[in-house]
Amino acid sequence: MMRALILLSLLLSACHWGPAVADVPTEARRYQNELTRNSRAIWGIDAPVATFAGQIHQESQWKTTARSPVGAQGLAQFMPATSSWIAGIYPAELGADQPYNPSWALRALVQYNRWNWQRIPATASDCDRMAFTLSAYNGGLGWVQRDRKLAAQRGLDSSRYWGQTETVNAGRTPANFRENRGYPDRIIHRWQPLYAGAGWGSGVCDG
Repeated sequence: MMRALILLSLLLSACHWGPAVADVPTEARRYQNELTRNSRAIWGIDAPVATFAGQIHQESQWKTTARSPVGAQGLAQFMPATSSWIAGIYPAELGADQPYNPSWALRALVQYNRWNWQRIPATASDCDRMAFTLSAYNGGLGWVQRDRKLAAQRGLDSSRYWGQTETVNAGRTPANFRENRGYPDRIIHRWQPLYAGAGWGSGVCDG
């Protein structure tokens, strides 16, 4: 009986819901202050730093030399065309296109999120708006706009991402649709709490 109780206790502790601070990669801690500074410079003092940290974790696990099979580069995993485009839009803020430069990548990720956020108005909540923003980062703003239009046509609440527009596919391949819908979910519900719990500040959807 005692052995069974010990095994049960170990099993329950292994299935805890709260992420451990030790799970934050060592590489991430090197860039915490820089990400916080850039986030607040672009988003304001209440910037969702933990959300952005979770996004970088999802993109590259903080590996500055990361390169995906399709060619995405650096911490923020920008495709070359996107990297060049965002640098061209914000020359004063970003300077030359440098996706493998961690300082550039951090600022560009935060800036690109802001660009998408500003073009996704009229959402039910900031939590929905951030989910749309992350979906746009992963797959493009045009897809978000098409998804929302189709959601409205089907009688869904297009101002909501979770459980509403989230369920609609305006034309992506099945594989791309699964990837895109998993992207906000993992960042907001899996990685964001990890970084918030480790003292990286707040995120969106904390409640």
